[in-house]
Amino acid sequence: MHLIRRGDPNLAVRSYEGLTTVVLSGELDLVLVQRVRPELDVSAREAAALTVDVRRLTFCDASGLGLLVRCARRVRSRRAAWTLLCDQPELLRLIRLAALDEVLRPSGQRGAGGPPLPRAAPPDAGGPSGRPAVPRSRPWQGGSADHLNGAPGPEPRTRP
Repeated sequence: MHLIRRGDPNLAVRSYEGLTTVVLSGELDLVLVQRVRPELDVSAREAAALTVDVRRLTFCDASGLGLLVRCARRVRSRRAAWTLLCDQPELLRLIRLAALDEVLRPSGQRGAGGPPLPRAAPPDAGGPSGRPAVPRSRPWQGGSADHLNGAPGPEPRTRP
C-alpha cells in the first residue's frame, strides 16, 4: 500500500479495502481547493472510511475549511467513517473559532482504521517537529486580532 500522487504535488491518496487516506500539504487556499476538490469529492463519494490528513498543511483559509466541511458532510451523509487528522495548534484554533469542531471532529491520531500514520518530513522541513515553519499572519488594517485572545478590541470608528 503506497501513497499515490494524483497529478498534484499537494495531494496524495492511499486506498486499501475501502479505507482511503487523503494527505494534503502546502497551502489549502482557493487555488489548491479548486485543484483537489474533484479528487476529494470522489473519495467522499466512494470510500467506506475516509481519513483526511492535514498535518502537512502550512496554511488554511476559509475556502479550505469549506472544502473540509463539504467532504465531512458528504462522508457522514452516507454513514461512512470520517477522520480528520490535525495536530497543528493554529489550524485547530481556526476550527474552534469557526465553530466547526462538531462537523470536522479533528483528531491527532488515526481513527479506528489503524495506528497513527507516520509523519515523513518534507524535504524542505524547517522546524524541529518536521513541519515547515508556519508564517505568522499579519493583522488586518485598522486593528489587530488581539481581541480574539481576550484583549479589548480596537475602538470603533465613527463617520464624520
